[in-house]
Amino acid sequence: MAVKIVLVFYFLLLGLGLLGFVEAVPVGPGSLNVTANETWGGSGSGAMVNISGGYVASLNITTTSQNSRWKGFVGWIDGKFSLDDASGSSIYDWSLGAIGGEVYASRNASTVDWGNIGCADAGEILAEDVYLEHSGLDNISSTFSDTNDDTYIVAGTQINPGACSAINSYVNNASQGSSFEEVILHDGINVVFGTGIEDAVAGYDGVGYDFQMILPENGNETFGGSTAYYLYVELN
Repeated sequence: MAVKIVLVFYFLLLGLGLLGFVEAVPVGPGSLNVTANETWGGSGSGAMVNISGGYVASLNITTTSQNSRWKGFVGWIDGKFSLDDASGSSIYDWSLGAIGGEVYASRNASTVDWGNIGCADAGEILAEDVYLEHSGLDNISSTFSDTNDDTYIVAGTQINPGACSAINSYVNNASQGSSFEEVILHDGINVVFGTGIEDAVAGYDGVGYDFQMILPENGNETFGGSTAYYLYVELN
């Protein structure tokens, strides 16, 4: 799935002749355009086996099944810093050549409490497993079995290496551990998934992406809907 995000950061001028400092926090995208949404349907044809009567065949069967309990977001970031008033009118802005920062996703529609953000602990991740009916080797707890190598600054809070449960999604259709790291955060109420912004790094299919992440879907086999996620971006 390719996602293009355009972002403006708002720094507010408070009052005539009085400047109020507003700490930068992750904000919702100014625009978001879904340019592709695809899935693998698997092989529609059965594998033929034809042996003579009276014989017993020993078979080694290998198969891959699409995992509907997870979904993936990949894409690019365009952004700038802007000095705006409360109406969104800019007195000046700064276009960014090389963009850094993070992309965050939460399934909760309410605003994330960025002032209370930190790593999700085992109990908070388990609670998300229970809510989304995830169990087995592909649940959230088992999937995010590593810890982060990178340092993150989330709305002024520093997340040190080794503090959060993490994964690295694939590059060129293979596992790796150097890019596209993703961590699980928590704000006291909401689980938040976060990943660092790269600079057109080769992603899961060899295409250069600025970010890619996987997110859990409801794990109940009878679930026929889809879980919405709300995206935020923090530039630095």
